[in-house]
Formats: sequence, C-alpha cells, structure tokens
Amino acid sequence: MRLYLSSDMEGVAGVCAWEQVDARTPHAEYPLFRRYYTQEVAAAIEGARAGGAREVLVNDSHGPMRNLLLDELPSDVRVIFGNRKPFSMVQGAEGCDGAFFVGYHGAIGDENAVLCHTYTPSVIYELRLNGVRCSEATINAALLGYYGIPLLYVTGDRTTVEGVQAQMPWVRGTIVKESIGNFSADSISPRAAQAAIRRDAREAIAHAGAARLFTFEPPIAMEIALAKVEQADYVALIPGFERIGERSVRFVDQDFPTIFKAFCAVFRLGALA
Repeated sequence: MRLYLSSDMEGVAGVCAWEQVDARTPHAEYPLFRRYYTQEVAAAIEGARAGGAREVLVNDSHGPMRNLLLDELPSDVRVIFGNRKPFSMVQGAEGCDGAFFVGYHGAIGDENAVLCHTYTPSVIYELRLNGVRCSEATINAALLGYYGIPLLYVTGDRTTVEGVQAQMPWVRGTIVKESIGNFSADSISPRAAQAAIRRDAREAIAHAGAARLFTFEPPIAMEIALAKVEQADYVALIPGFERIGERSVRFVDQDFPTIFKAFCAVFRLGALA
C-alpha cells in the first residue's frame, strides 16, 4: 500500500492556543509543540508500516506548511513542504491507495472543538457542498475520493474525530483530547497520544479493505459565507461565482478538482480584501 498522510497541528495532543501552533510568532511554546506534531506524524507512519503500508508520502498541511522536523521522520518517507500548493492540504495524493489525516481540527462554528476553523478563519465563515456543511476533513476527503483514495484514519479532538466518522463511518480514529470550548482541552499526554496513534494507525491499515470512497455527486454546488461583506464583493468578481447574499457566494461545476481550486482561490484572494 502507498499511504498519503496529510498533517495538521491544531489537533495535536495538548494544543489549545494559537501561539502554540503559529510559526510566525516567536512564542516559546511553538518549538515544543512542533516537536509533538512531528512525533505524532512519525507514530502514524510507524503504525501504518506495522500494518502493511510500504510507501508513505507526507504533506505538511499546517499554516505555512513548513513545520515538520524533517530529520525526526523516517529517512525513506517523502515530504511535501511549503504552501501555495494548488491542492493545498491534499496536494500530490494521486496514485496513493489510502489516506490518513493526523492532527486535524473541527470546522469553523463547531461547538467544543479547539481552534476550530475551515482553512482561513479570517475569510471563511461557512462552507457547504451540495448543502453539506464541511470541515477541512470533509472537502479534503472528497478530493481524495475523486482520485479513488479512501480516507482510512483521523486524529484530533473528539468533535473532529466523531464529526468525520459521522460522514465516513468506516474511518478509524484516535481522540487525543476533549475540547473545552475553543481555547482549552482535557488532553492525554504527548507520549500517550503517540502510543495510541501508533496502535490505531496499524489497525486502520489492517482494515483498509472495508473503507469506501467519499465523494459528492455532480453537479457540485459550493456555497461559501465569507467573514466580511467586502470579501464577498471581491470574490464575486471571479468568473463563475454568483452573489447569493450579503456575504455569500455560490459556484457550481461538474468537476471536483475545479471546485477545490475555486475554493482555494476564495480563501487566498479573500485574505487580500
């Protein structure tokens, strides 16, 4: 099996504040939690290999997407590093047989989900595809499904893991913390989280045959509520987008990669408004 691993940081054990995960802020906790993040990814790789995965491609998908401590990962994995990737958190997945989401978080607006957001919280207030409210895991898994890649495993807080499993019941998960609102959590220790991830990742690979693809039937209608009216003004100028509310836009297409790229255009251009 060739495994694709998309890693985020807000869902790592112990994380409960933006300063812990922001590489751009010279905060004392970031280097510590960067190491915990890397160790959770490494534990998932170890577990996957124990379950039978042979090749692993990791996509550092958090913030500037340059967070993993590369010399602490197995020497034979490949890593996609850096941002502004056309498919962002799921760049380069084509040709893989299954996927893991490690350190993921809830959608913006979720109750009891630490640091919940959907890609760019200063731009995206809500995302819906064919009427389904989406987290990052939802839209990312749908792009993987388009390419024939099932999501096998997810880690994060309880709200995140159970939210993914509600949409994709075959996905196995590891809950590393119980969120207490948006900025606090009851977490297991990093070492305990890594042990649980190693164990559960192995089981996820062992039961990969029961996984299914997560997709949206075309035509796919994407509706986005922006954080600000002026962002909707800006996005509505993009060909193909229709203004449907004071701060909401709509885009319809048959092709899911086109939908995904249009979404990336919204959160990137909207940040400039």
